[in-house]
Amino acid sequence: MSARGQGFAATAAVLSCLVGGCGGDLSPITEASLDPALRLVWADEFNGPPGPPDPASWTYDLGGGNHGWGNNELETYTDSTDNVRVNGNGQLEIVARKAQSPRPTCWYGPCDYTSGRITTKGRFDEVYGHVEARIQIPRGHGMWPAFWALGADIDQVPWPACGEIDVMENSGSEPAIVHGTVHGPGYFGGSALTRAVGLTGAEHFADNFHVFAVDWTPSGLTFSVDGRAYFKQIRTDSEALLEAQRHVWAFDRRFFLLLNLAVGGNFVADPPDGTTVFPQTMRVDYVRWYQKP
Repeated sequence: MSARGQGFAATAAVLSCLVGGCGGDLSPITEASLDPALRLVWADEFNGPPGPPDPASWTYDLGGGNHGWGNNELETYTDSTDNVRVNGNGQLEIVARKAQSPRPTCWYGPCDYTSGRITTKGRFDEVYGHVEARIQIPRGHGMWPAFWALGADIDQVPWPACGEIDVMENSGSEPAIVHGTVHGPGYFGGSALTRAVGLTGAEHFADNFHVFAVDWTPSGLTFSVDGRAYFKQIRTDSEALLEAQRHVWAFDRRFFLLLNLAVGGNFVADPPDGTTVFPQTMRVDYVRWYQKP
């Protein structure tokens, strides 16, 4: 999601040409395409009854945080089922809405929007593995959906030293592009290690569900969409750069997961405009974490 507690300068990400040419015809992943040596260590399929997500798996980040969570975001996060809910059809829904009176207070005054942000912090964390979620993102200027992870020791090792892995984030003004990014000490915000990938033709990511994943090993991280890799951050390549800057690799610790839908903020650059229709919904079919035995 980028820059917890610090502003994220919008990065001029490179459109990856590693997925069947620039963009690529992305086809759905299937269970058979996973490494057969992988075993499922944690998952939420969101198959429960309508209502809040499973409290054994998820907790909430609430409010507007420090100046919009450090990113000038415009929403306040709530634990209301108006903003975060299992829909009874096997999906989690995170819904951004225009705030209703009486409006809560945000860093800029009365909040214009409400939304949701949930996390497995204190419920589940792990190190290394294949991590994926099947998500249909929302659409519209000012939307900032994200599936990401933070170092579980963030309370003792503040961001960015704790590390951050953005498996997927999207700016609503770029409906056919998603980004994969890593943040750590000295390589965060506008200096993060990042790459973007786009769909070809007229398709937008909001049109269908897609599987967003990262394969994370002691050697590095590989980001993919629908089973096709577009960004590899190799540890040895990174360490040469980082050592020269006296920075360190931040990805040998346990991480927890987050799902959220921000409104506005530095990453998306533009706030919602007259073309943005509310409410907007981020739908999550499942989240899964696999590891090798």
